[in-house]
Amino acid sequence: MSKKICIAIDGPAAAGKSTVAKIVAKELHYIYIDTGAMYRAVTYAAVSQKVPLNDEAALGKMLEEASIRFEPGEVQQVFIGAENVTEVIRSLEVTANVSEVAAHPVVREELQKRQQVFATEGGIVMDGRDIGTAVLPHAELKIFLLASVDERAERRYKENVSKGFPSNLEQLKKEIEERDHLDYTREHSPLQKADDAIELDTTSMTIAEVATMIHQLAEEKIAE
Repeated sequence: MSKKICIAIDGPAAAGKSTVAKIVAKELHYIYIDTGAMYRAVTYAAVSQKVPLNDEAALGKMLEEASIRFEPGEVQQVFIGAENVTEVIRSLEVTANVSEVAAHPVVREELQKRQQVFATEGGIVMDGRDIGTAVLPHAELKIFLLASVDERAERRYKENVSKGFPSNLEQLKKEIEERDHLDYTREHSPLQKADDAIELDTTSMTIAEVATMIHQLAEEKIAE
């Protein structure tokens, strides 16, 4: 029986992390953990409950009572308690506010603890902003995905249109640039490439090509 490793995939918004991570997890028969969905779920809960997004203490208290879980499906299902929030956490309002919520240390620390529990047994693929640096610093394989702002905005635009969300390409470019700034400059667990991560620029690559490359890298690590 081959060993099961932990794979950490980091990178900025809309770099293709989640899509690639799902493919790689399926091919390896690993569990996929969507950490971005966890931050989105917290953001959605805060907005729904009218918790001020700049009130770290209030967010922490809310999170103490929030049970976030995943269920398998053709599209992985995300729940807060009994509420299925899979679709609503991808709304424009959540997208516009998730970086502010994710910047709070109390939120990151609590969700990081939960993410580390998921990874205890190995055999997982986890994507996010700080997986290789803060959540799984000992992951056997770390990938850092990059892509140009124009490319990422185009991808997000197509994704939104396919899901029926109204979308403006130029506005998306602006939002991605702003989110990059927040993610790279936040004080707690900023977005950065781990020293031992493999950097992949996906601007001129298809999702299938990126997934194949990561799968091959994973097989090499498993065989070591």
